[in-house]
Amino acid sequence: MKHNSSDIIILGGGLTGLTLAYLLRAQEVKVHILEAKERLGGRIYTKYPENLAPQEMGATWLGKKHTALVALLAELQLGIFEQRMEDRAIYEAISTSPPQLVTLPHNPEPSYRIQGGTSRLIEALTNQLEGTEIFTGQIVEAIEKTAEGFQVNANLQTFTAPILVSTLPPHLLTQKIQFTPALPDALLAVASQTHTWMGESIKVSLTYEAPFWRASNLSGTLFSNAGPITEMYDHSNVEDNTYALKGFLNGAYYAATKEERLAVIMGQLRKYYGPQIEKFVTYEEAIWREDPFVFFPYPAHVLPHQNNGHELYRRTYLDGKFFVAGSETAAQFPGYMEGAVRSANFVAKALTAHFSVSKAN
Repeated sequence: MKHNSSDIIILGGGLTGLTLAYLLRAQEVKVHILEAKERLGGRIYTKYPENLAPQEMGATWLGKKHTALVALLAELQLGIFEQRMEDRAIYEAISTSPPQLVTLPHNPEPSYRIQGGTSRLIEALTNQLEGTEIFTGQIVEAIEKTAEGFQVNANLQTFTAPILVSTLPPHLLTQKIQFTPALPDALLAVASQTHTWMGESIKVSLTYEAPFWRASNLSGTLFSNAGPITEMYDHSNVEDNTYALKGFLNGAYYAATKEERLAVIMGQLRKYYGPQIEKFVTYEEAIWREDPFVFFPYPAHVLPHQNNGHELYRRTYLDGKFFVAGSETAAQFPGYMEGAVRSANFVAKALTAHFSVSKAN
């Protein structure tokens, strides 16, 4: 098995891992990023059907209050645009009552999307990492603390470095990777009850040749207590010349087939839009629970965002050389893209101080 040596190993090629490597460019250190999937981005995943609107299957929205993410986008020269929200929405209170068209109050803090799709952020970060070696398809199975640092055993190769940073969801990290010596019991206990952002989500999208939902008696914004789609929004592109609807499907449908999910979706949307809803060009879906590199079943019920931002995630472990990073670990906005960027900033600051001390000595 091939052996690779570096100064820092980063587990995970999602937003936190790539941002951290980007922030460490000024340091004269060798960085290896290990990603289990064949693609980068983690829970950022934009599908690009040819000549159609980009379809966000993962992380999508940000706000102006997400200052770390906004600053990163500006630095990478990536534009944002406001999520289209009509002044009315289709609202379905219960399944036995007809849906209503209700007026939406003014939102002083609108949501924004990244021009060209959220995956443009992943592409822009990757393009800045010329000195960083990125290894995809590397499923990490075991990590051993050694006198020199860490030995990381993946399915394809072995990696060593004095410093290790995980950006994996904490629950996934502690359940799927064997540590020698074991991580502290307190950290393991918290991780087992830490919610993985988007882990149970099912995202669905439909592309169309024309935005028929913008008619005076309709809306592309939907909220339903009856489901199976609970929320839906106009997901047309920034140029507004390719059109789509994107929403969240009740997570209980993860065990159904794609055909069964589409059937219940059409059954629901037909009530609001009539037969024109069936004239879609493409149907896309992402069942995040089925992704073994995102979701792992919890030992007991976990609430949304439970233990996200827990203070144990901002400590170092294994002689102060192992950092637990990622969106769920951030002190502010955990479980969002903003949390992922803030976590990268936090670890980058600590590592920069570490290397400054090392150089001084």
